[in-house]
Amino acid sequence: MTPNEAELFQALIAFKSEHVFNPWRERDAQDVAKTAAAARVERLKAHFIFQPQLLLLGEAPGYQGCHFSGIPFTNEKLLLSGAIPRVSVAQRISTRPRPWSEPSATIVWGTLYELGIAEQTVLWNTFAWHPHKPQNPYSNRTPTEAELHKGLKVLKLVLAYLQPKRVVAVGKVAERTLQQLQIKTDACVRHPAMGGATAFRQGLKACM
Repeated sequence: MTPNEAELFQALIAFKSEHVFNPWRERDAQDVAKTAAAARVERLKAHFIFQPQLLLLGEAPGYQGCHFSGIPFTNEKLLLSGAIPRVSVAQRISTRPRPWSEPSATIVWGTLYELGIAEQTVLWNTFAWHPHKPQNPYSNRTPTEAELHKGLKVLKLVLAYLQPKRVVAVGKVAERTLQQLQIKTDACVRHPAMGGATAFRQGLKACM
């Protein structure tokens, strides 16, 4: 049975774990609005509103992107520029002097537009929430095996809800995690971080 939207978002919002920020449940000190978590929920619902031709699955959200935007591989700067299909943001969402900008997010969306598939693609992560180092919410870390298994229910709900035509892992960590969880992917491409931008673009183009 395909899960409904309420079931999926209830599970997504309910998640709590030490040293993990839940963008759709918690408010960050740099959020402009007191209702920032609810706004992130609405942005993600807009991102999820259709059955995608392609689902790109990364490892986990980062503090410069999904932590504030509520959409994987998406940062505040991209939201304000109007570059994200179906999502409209008119004003700043953080109090940071400059809007948050994540290099990987810029590369991913730029490539999707270059290939003409931005409107048909949904972005997600094998671990939905933002894992960070202790006492440092503005840091990133790899989710533990225990965390990945705690988040498996939501990952499976997202896949069942979206029913994407194709699933592509972004990076070896995401690919390995999906293999361990016995979730089938159609391909794996290089993660755009750490000098991987060109390989990411070439790999995604080859998948088309």
